Amino acid sequence: MSKAIDVTDYYWVGSQKDYVDEINVYHIHDVVVGRFGGNSNAGAYKNEDGCIVWVNKELDVEFMVLLDAHNTSESAELVIDTIVSLSAEIKTRIRLQPKLAFKSISKLLLTTFESQRFRKACQCIQGETAFLCVVRKGKFLWWFSVGDCILYHAHPELASLNEYQQNHRSFYEWIGRTNTFDLEVPCYSMGTKELRQGKNHLFLTTDGLVECPNTNYSNPIEIFKHFEVSTNDKGVLKLLNDIKENNVRDSTTILSWLVDIEGDGCRPSK
Repeated sequence: MSKAIDVTDYYWVGSQKDYVDEINVYHIHDVVVGRFGGNSNAGAYKNEDGCIVWVNKELDVEFMVLLDAHNTSESAELVIDTIVSLSAEIKTRIRLQPKLAFKSISKLLLTTFESQRFRKACQCIQGETAFLCVVRKGKFLWWFSVGDCILYHAHPELASLNEYQQNHRSFYEWIGRTNTFDLEVPCYSMGTKELRQGKNHLFLTTDGLVECPNTNYSNPIEIFKHFEVSTNDKGVLKLLNDIKENNVRDSTTILSWLVDIEGDGCRPSK
């Protein structure tokens, strides 16, 4: 199923709707949200993924969160509720110039996650979640990653150098009952990227896609082949159909969108 919904702010967690045995593809403005909760005949019976999608066309910005929880969806629910509670502050800070916006949002999220109140709330739930937050403003991309959700950036200039993945999958990092922010030194990664001139494809996914049996989606080249002759939504649909047909057990959530950048990116000096 593929359809559009007329919203600017979208929130979802798998405990609301699990999409087990069901493929779902939504448009939120230019962003395609794709979900598949896994095959019940392979053992899937729940979905602990979650996401936030905020789009502001006027500001030329997208704010994304992707979550992949385990044990229960309580950790994903807690993170979503926490970020929603910060929405007014985030949306004020996101109006700043990109450098200041990224720095300010980073500080806000870190202060929140490191707070005693949030860490105490994490001890009252069961399970933990990977967390990936991505903000695109103008020609710049920023991300904050805990755990193993993946951010890909596809562009012909980067593809020619075999560059797709921007963050790295970092195992044994979570937010929740076992919490990286309870460590003496919290473990996470952040990064920024200048987008290239022309069409940039931004693609976030949980690990159900890249760990699907009988596929090679751990190689991003194989993922983006589906978009070479297809629209964004049809490419996402092809990926989800393929993992369904290959009897994937784990749930997969995808956030995919394209950004057209006019100005040229950095070039080496001559």
